[in-house]
Amino acid sequence: MSPAGTTPHLSPTSSTVTLHINGDKHTLPVDHRTTLLDALRERLDLTGTKKGCDQGQCGACTVLVDGRRTVSCLQFAVAAEGREITTVEGVAQDGRLHPVQEAFVELDGYQCGYCTPGQICSALAVLEEHAAGWPSAVTDDVRPEAGPPALTPEEIRERMSGNLCRCGAYTSIVRAVARAAELTTAGTTGAEDAKENQV
Repeated sequence: MSPAGTTPHLSPTSSTVTLHINGDKHTLPVDHRTTLLDALRERLDLTGTKKGCDQGQCGACTVLVDGRRTVSCLQFAVAAEGREITTVEGVAQDGRLHPVQEAFVELDGYQCGYCTPGQICSALAVLEEHAAGWPSAVTDDVRPEAGPPALTPEEIRERMSGNLCRCGAYTSIVRAVARAAELTTAGTTGAEDAKENQV
């Protein structure tokens, strides 16, 4: 309780933050309670990231923060300051679709498309996690020396299970992630072969 005649000291409830998004810096004032999702959509007009359940359950708002999957409806914008954020708008490079995006288009990994941005961001992380040898709940051999498990449909379903599709396009999504893994591996192998040929 404040002494009579004095004004109670109130801590500020907003800050100016700098968000690193898709290679660009955005400086803006935000209320401390503003989620990263709302900052992206309402303040920066990056509307590719979708608001679904707003409770971290559906995965529609998934973005990458420092390369890791994050449901942006549960992440405060102030907590993302200075970290590298990738939204679906930043996935394609130089006007060319990422292999994950190509696979989703080629294999109809979407229907209404509402969950697709979150699915694509999750799929990018799945490929990185798998390549790094991270096991999932269905991985049989979790020993580090075993290396990455085969990216079977069961593995893909488990790894993508945080993203819901209300249209039920799961079969096509699994096929698209598997296809993207093939394209990514082929691209990596091609780059390695090109380096060897230069030596």
